[in-house]
Amino acid sequence: MTTIADSLADTLARQIASGAYKAGDKLPSLRELAQLHGYAKNTVVAAFELLVSRGLVEPRRGSGYYVLAQATATPKPAEEDAGSLGRAMDIVWLMREQLKTQPDAVAVGDGFPPVEWLADVRLDKYHPKVVRTGLGALFRYGSRFGYAPLRDHLVRKLADFGIGAEPRQIVLTHGANEAMDIVIRYFVPPGGKVLVDDPGYYPLFGKLKLAGAQMLAVPRLADGPDLDVLEQLLIAERPRLFFTQSLAHNPTGSDISPAKAFRVLQLAQKYNLLIVENDPLADFKPTALPRLSALDQLERTIYIGSFSKSFSAALRVGFIACGADLASDLADLKALIHVSSSEYSERTVDVILSEGHYQRHLKRLQQRLGEATRDALKLFDAVDAEVFARSPQSLYIWAALPGVDDSLAFAKELLPRKIVMAPGRIFSVDSTQVSRWSRFNVGAMADPRFAKALRTALRRRSSP
Repeated sequence: MTTIADSLADTLARQIASGAYKAGDKLPSLRELAQLHGYAKNTVVAAFELLVSRGLVEPRRGSGYYVLAQATATPKPAEEDAGSLGRAMDIVWLMREQLKTQPDAVAVGDGFPPVEWLADVRLDKYHPKVVRTGLGALFRYGSRFGYAPLRDHLVRKLADFGIGAEPRQIVLTHGANEAMDIVIRYFVPPGGKVLVDDPGYYPLFGKLKLAGAQMLAVPRLADGPDLDVLEQLLIAERPRLFFTQSLAHNPTGSDISPAKAFRVLQLAQKYNLLIVENDPLADFKPTALPRLSALDQLERTIYIGSFSKSFSAALRVGFIACGADLASDLADLKALIHVSSSEYSERTVDVILSEGHYQRHLKRLQQRLGEATRDALKLFDAVDAEVFARSPQSLYIWAALPGVDDSLAFAKELLPRKIVMAPGRIFSVDSTQVSRWSRFNVGAMADPRFAKALRTALRRRSSP
């Protein structure tokens, strides 16, 4: 029969094995554990003695119990992480990989710009200014629409893109992903038909699957959506929404052409289609490039933006811009789900936008991106890779490497060399299809280890 002392010892042993307590760490005192769990002190003493007998901890007279070094040896990979590249078509798998910090790996499939590109946004220096904007309000929930001064700033920012909006048309969110969640909850019933880019933004696919939606794939071409397929789907299926990225498309890095943007809006008008335009890399692109929301002025478009890529993903500040009535409904839905977004983070972004440093930061970002894009294209040309679209400024390049018919298999070859790729099938509506394409992050490609590993692997494949 398992005693309470056995159960407590097993719990502490698991925490030690997982690294929650590391070698040399002191365990909670007898009194702390007894009060926390409502156990008798004798029960806690018995649990500690069991841990000592297992060689996991040692008692130190007058001080307490400490974890031994051998107790926290590197554990074997958990079952769920085994063969992770073989599960690369799993949406949740890739999201976990994107959130990992692997300082010794070259994450050429990463979705974020290099940290050093964002390091000049010194978030630590903004805290005193944020507090001075209203200390009392920081201890309460904010408005359902979000922090008003930031929404005023966004009105001016959207005007730079040619999008006319008022503060009441803007709803702040926990990043662009929450914005998409809210839109999906509002518009998409189980079984609802939704158009998406293919290849496209894989977390969106996961959200739509979770909602029970039926995804209809619109092939992405180098200059935007395939208009013939788009119109055929509109005629045959009558979907209500089309989720798309006009500029800096993820994963292809392509930009929609002006002519195609006009045609997409004509089709939306003709077939009563609502377009959800996600623009997370807006700060990396020239403001004059064509956006569907600028051409349409939020009549049949919902615009989603974010500061995760240009400031910090940790801030989790995004927004929705749309018609005023819809914005009020979405703000109500947001309040029902999350009460409010983070006013502290929103105030931080507002302070950053208020300083002249912001424009200098964006100029450096775009300059770095342009240089990295040119270098990445040179490397791909040198190895005879096929590049899907050649934007002069693109965080992502969608490329097919010579002699590589299955990018997932190629990613497995590079993994032992600490090169982590993003195989193309991840970004497909049908992730079971073999793809020769991969998404490459131009910032990560600057690491010389990638070029060396790439050339070595391609030579090995081409050798008889």
